[in-house]
Amino acid sequence: MVIKKNNFKTMWIYFSKYVLILIFLSCIIFSCNNKPNNAEHVVTTNTNETKASTEVIKEPDKKTILFFGNSLTAGYGLEEEESFPSLIQNRMDSLHFEYHVINGGLSGETSAGGKGRIEWVLNQNVDIFILELGANDMLRGLDLKATNQNLKDILNIVKSKYPSAILIIAGMKAPPNMGKEYVMEFQNIFSSLAREFEAGLIPFLLDKVAGNPELILSDGKHPNADGQKIVMENVWDVLENYLI
Repeated sequence: MVIKKNNFKTMWIYFSKYVLILIFLSCIIFSCNNKPNNAEHVVTTNTNETKASTEVIKEPDKKTILFFGNSLTAGYGLEEEESFPSLIQNRMDSLHFEYHVINGGLSGETSAGGKGRIEWVLNQNVDIFILELGANDMLRGLDLKATNQNLKDILNIVKSKYPSAILIIAGMKAPPNMGKEYVMEFQNIFSSLAREFEAGLIPFLLDKVAGNPELILSDGKHPNADGQKIVMENVWDVLENYLI
């Protein structure tokens, strides 16, 4: 009986060891089979996160174009998206130019008024500055020498704060009933300033629009939505030469 009892005990010990070995081997096999999948998942996730972060960091900053003017720039009587600065932005986006257009138009603005608010508008960086003022001075019959000086002061302020900014001047014309001498003096203001500041010149902002009732609002002064599209082309013909 003693022998049988010892034999049974010995067999149980060997059996227990065998079971433990099987369990241990099973754990190793299970771990090995699952480790590559987990590792691959981690690498893929980290790679995507790194790529996304890099794309955000490398996204280029857009340059700024500031249109500074009166109701013609503001898009008087129209929806904001119908104004020529907004149409310029749409053109930029469609051609993948990295520029942000700011509409700094204010209805009723004179050259003196513009001079008074230019410092505030320049709180943001400006890469291209487009000046469209003077028409209200002309309509009110203001002294053109003062108009010329105000516009010159505005341009000097812009160049002082942003020396590398590109300047573009939107030319305007006075109606014949203002008198030949006045008409010539008014028109010459813009070309003279363009030469002095080595600025781009839009010869006449309202070219092919002024005097056409189909392109003007009922007030007889401001472009309608179709007129704004033509004004946009007048601006684009000059502006595109300065885009990078």
